[in-house]
Amino acid sequence: METLNNMLLAVPKMATDDYVGFTFFVGCMAMMAASAFFFLSMNSFDAKWRTSILVSGLITFIAAVHYYYMRDYWASGNGSPVFFRYVDWILTVPLMCVEFYLILKAAGATKKLMWTLIGASTVMLVTGYWGEGVDRDNAWLWGLASGLAYFYIVYLIWFGEAKALATSAGGEVLKAHNILCKFVLIGWAIYPIGYMAGTGGWYGGEGDFFGMTLAMDVVYNIGDAINKIGFGLVVYNLAVASSSK
Repeated sequence: METLNNMLLAVPKMATDDYVGFTFFVGCMAMMAASAFFFLSMNSFDAKWRTSILVSGLITFIAAVHYYYMRDYWASGNGSPVFFRYVDWILTVPLMCVEFYLILKAAGATKKLMWTLIGASTVMLVTGYWGEGVDRDNAWLWGLASGLAYFYIVYLIWFGEAKALATSAGGEVLKAHNILCKFVLIGWAIYPIGYMAGTGGWYGGEGDFFGMTLAMDVVYNIGDAINKIGFGLVVYNLAVASSSK
């Protein structure tokens, strides 16, 4: 009992009005629940979709573990967990790119396309972290490099090889691909916006974007949960529709 009490006392306490900490906690719970859902549903589908569902579960599980840690980091008064957020992204964002390859594999997607998407996402994240966490004096330059990598991903899935493969596949695959494309174009847009709001030399001072002071951790937390769980649900719906046929 004494050990349990000591463990409870060691857990950082959050204020009741700490909405940043609250979104860390809710994000963790939501993504853990999504992981359980994806993992437990794997055997409900044809074998060709199980890897896609597994990857969806891994994405939300990895994020849930990081969010559990980031919640404690925030509650301990250490500020925004920039480094650990990028550690989460460097693991989960490339996996989200892998989902494009997996759903298009039957249509002829090659591993070259997969590694191109993974490479572009890695460049996007590494340069983004370098500008936000290391070389903030040149944040605009690193942000530009990160943005170019992001738009290259957008090009590949909206107009390039990935789009051509999805069009040739048609049906449910094309529908799922188009929805995932919208997640990347619209949902992932919070990340460059957050970068510009969190580093100086853009449209205002640090923490300012077009005159708005943003609690970017809240935006990131909500956006992350929507993007990662949403990605998985799109793949899940594709697996359900394809398996039923």
